Amino acid sequence: MSDIILARVSQTLATEQSLESLVRQLLEMLELVTHMESTYLTKIDSATRLQHIVYARNSSDMQIPEGFSLPWDDALCKRAVDEQHFFSNDVDTRWQDCEAAQSLGINTFFTTPVHLTDGSLYGTLCASSRDRHSYNINSEHVLQLFASLIARYIEKESLVMQLREANAALIAHSYTDALTGLANRRAVYEHLDALFEQSRRNHSRVLIAFIDLDDFKEINDIHGHQAGDAFLIQVGQRLASVMRGEDIVGRLGGDEFLVACEITSSGQKLPFIEQLRRQIQGHYHIGGHSLHYPGASIGAIDVSPHEMDAESAIQAADAAMYLDKKARQRIVVAS
Repeated sequence: MSDIILARVSQTLATEQSLESLVRQLLEMLELVTHMESTYLTKIDSATRLQHIVYARNSSDMQIPEGFSLPWDDALCKRAVDEQHFFSNDVDTRWQDCEAAQSLGINTFFTTPVHLTDGSLYGTLCASSRDRHSYNINSEHVLQLFASLIARYIEKESLVMQLREANAALIAHSYTDALTGLANRRAVYEHLDALFEQSRRNHSRVLIAFIDLDDFKEINDIHGHQAGDAFLIQVGQRLASVMRGEDIVGRLGGDEFLVACEITSSGQKLPFIEQLRRQIQGHYHIGGHSLHYPGASIGAIDVSPHEMDAESAIQAADAAMYLDKKARQRIVVAS
């Protein structure tokens, strides 16, 4: 391999880039080494038995179409791999039954498998030409080196993607209440800050309702903790069903929930609270038991984001909830 190619490979690898960017540069270098007009990387889908041309470089009349797919059993690459005959300058006679190669007029073909660390076959790295070229040991070494580099880069990108997915799942988990699937306390506080900022821009108001499920302990004591968990899940579902996509509904912990939304006037507060009361009260079927739940204590306030911040608004709604609890008679849960 020439010093120029070595220098270019080193420079390419030293630059952080995508798989596509890396492969396209390697295909260009592969053309310089093999003197063939088409160089390309393929991927083999074992489930569908298809070979896909992932990236291709064409510098003459022969065009290997990027994005093209063909049955793996009909592919020139499969014949080369099966026979372990990775170079041929008599494709027209050796593999006369390969219609794709014959239609493209390929006479010289050089390929090498792209194997991942676990031994699986990702695809092939190829160079082809209508002219007849002699075998060149340097071309074989370059093909094998580039195939190895591509395989390692594919695995690196796969690992990075897995890490990103795992990180996204971890973040989602840290913002989600494990029991109900609603936003947890941390998410509620952060989303409420964003809602206040949105309301500030829109010159609107924010309605916050702090909900405490009266006599929830009685449900646990009578029916068991499993039934209590099922009750919390159903309450969460009922609350979520009346909220719009941009509204906030979350479980702060225990039997405390919070909902918040943007409103245009204070006149919307009472109808909204009554809607929440109707949603929460009623019949529940939990763990083979049926119970009638009279309702919850709800403290609601509507504020302008210019009057107080989100945390102060939650505290005010919490205080309003305790006033509502004192005003209500003790609730008896009827089994």
